[in-house]
Amino acid sequence: MFPRRLTSPSSEQSDPDAPVRATDNDAALARLSASQKKYFSDPYISALVPRAHLQKPRPPLINVGTYLRGTAVDELVDSWIERAGVHGRVQIVSLGAGSDTRFWRLAAGPRAEKIEKYIELDFPEVTSRKAMAVRKSKVLSPALGPADSVSVGDGGTSLRSAVYNLLPVDLRKTPGTSIAPLLATESGALLSPNLPTLLLFECVLAYMTPAASDALIRWFADYTQSGSSPLGSIVYEMFGLGDSFGRVMLNNLKERNVSLPGVGPYPNIASLPERFRRLNFTEAHALTLKDIRRDHVDADELERLSTLELLDEVEELDLVLGHYAITWGALVPESISADRKDWASWVLAPKTRERPEEE
Repeated sequence: MFPRRLTSPSSEQSDPDAPVRATDNDAALARLSASQKKYFSDPYISALVPRAHLQKPRPPLINVGTYLRGTAVDELVDSWIERAGVHGRVQIVSLGAGSDTRFWRLAAGPRAEKIEKYIELDFPEVTSRKAMAVRKSKVLSPALGPADSVSVGDGGTSLRSAVYNLLPVDLRKTPGTSIAPLLATESGALLSPNLPTLLLFECVLAYMTPAASDALIRWFADYTQSGSSPLGSIVYEMFGLGDSFGRVMLNNLKERNVSLPGVGPYPNIASLPERFRRLNFTEAHALTLKDIRRDHVDADELERLSTLELLDEVEELDLVLGHYAITWGALVPESISADRKDWASWVLAPKTRERPEEE
């Protein structure tokens, strides 16, 4: 859950974004470790991690955090697709996607036919590596469709297919001049304003200024509202770093030349939904990973997790989990205001902690 130094000091000086990009490698290793330890199943992540079979497992604290993040976001994405799917097919935009495998997991699941477009955006250095890995992988490439329908462009930094599209962009730049041209194709707009759209931001907005984050979300809101379609957004990030633990975390990141300009406006969990409310979203909610572990994991699942590894750092785990949160919101146009009550129930439902008595 914490970025590590994965680049040399000289490379960081010549490329100040290298430490931020390197955090994706850390996230990929964490997901690989959690999958190998059977916290969840991800048959695709090893194809995106070089020498995956040689990688060492992450500590239990990292594995638990990765599990909670992954399963909670999975549940929110699945329930969003079910709700938005009543309007027809849907489209998902993963911003700062890195080595995420969600497209392949959805493509192999029961909701595959509901996905019209799946778009990933990230730095060109990241997309070029992923494009190469996808094309080479016998596990990943079949999901893109026939080989003659898949194209690599922009000097090897983009990959386009009928559904999945991997595109290079600096998300900090003005969306109208950076993202908009990527979505324009000879056959029409890659992203339709007439279909429900879900935005995914996993450890992305914290690395951007609040102004840049707002501009990014606002651009997609304006784009989709022109077609009167629901817009959903899910954010996973660290927050509340003004306490002693947070200051230590910030100092550790600073030593790795990583800064978090986006965390300042969000000192506590109550402040996180304000990002969406300020941008006129209809619904907005937030939970810490600590909340999710305590209230949103089944008793049977907690019991299963306890058998995977010995976790003797419960206090430290709670401290870390209390500084990471998932925030989600929905923007429902007035033209389909009848749907608003349904979107109010787009939440992570509390799980039962006691097994029902046998009849």
